[in-house]
This record gives sequence, C-alpha cells and structure tokens, in this order.
Amino acid sequence: MSTADEIAKLHDLLGKGAISQAEFERAKARLLESPSTDGPLRLNRLRLSNTDRWIAGVCGGIAEVTGVEAFVWRLIFVLGLFLGGFTLLLYLVLWIFVPREPL
Repeated sequence: MSTADEIAKLHDLLGKGAISQAEFERAKARLLESPSTDGPLRLNRLRLSNTDRWIAGVCGGIAEVTGVEAFVWRLIFVLGLFLGGFTLLLYLVLWIFVPREPL
C-alpha cells in the first residue's frame, strides 16, 4: 500500500471521528518520515549487517529487510546446505555483490 493510500485511510478515520486531529498529524508525520517498504525499494535496502553477523552478515542483512529473525535465515541456509547445497552458492553471491551497511 502506498503512502498516499495510507494517508487517505487516516483522513477517512479523521472524518469519521475515530481519531483526533493530533493523532492524525502524528500518524501522518510518521508515515512521511519512514522509508518506503514497497517491494523493489525494499530490496534495494539490502545490506550486509555489521552488527548481526557470524560470517559475512548476509543473514543479518536479510533479517533487517524482511523483519524475520536472523537465526531463521541461518537455519534456512544450513538446511539448504544439507538438501543439495544450493544455499552455499546463494550465500557466496550475496556476500560478493551486496554492499556492506555504512559504519
């Protein structure tokens, strides 16, 4: 859902009296300040994590973008190793081509 749609919903709630003018302004400001979470733009935010890393920070970076805990991504990568090893190649490609987050 786009930011404009979200603001329109907030405006409808304001018109129905479900939220106050102050609540509307706070929610609108939060929407306008937060980065977009649209599909392609979300993928562009993928960075190797400097803080949540065991090897290269790939799983920590994926966790930050998806909102799924890093240990779940680590489990997926390890299970993929035992089920044919395709995740090893994926991990290496991500390690090489995904930029590191700034310090």
